[in-house]
Amino acid sequence: MLTGTDTTTTERVSTEPSNGPNVTSRSSSTSSGSSPVQTRLERVLRIEWLGQTIASICWIGSVFAYEISSIGDWLQLIAASAWLFANVAVAVSVKTD
Repeated sequence: MLTGTDTTTTERVSTEPSNGPNVTSRSSSTSSGSSPVQTRLERVLRIEWLGQTIASICWIGSVFAYEISSIGDWLQLIAASAWLFANVAVAVSVKTD
């Protein structure tokens, strides 16, 4: 299954003015102001995700092309479908920090 990496980084800058300690947080991302749709699009356009998704769709297609004639064919169809489902789930999931 495809696992993505989060490109968001958080930097903490500590400053100590004369009246007491103060911590300033700054968060940066590779695409500033990105919405979940852009993040999903970025995930879907990654070569790893595309390759695995195309491979699982081809696997499903081959099961139907050679017909389902035994329990092993059903197991392959279930495995290929689960692989495709996992790839789609990775693409639509959005991590919140």
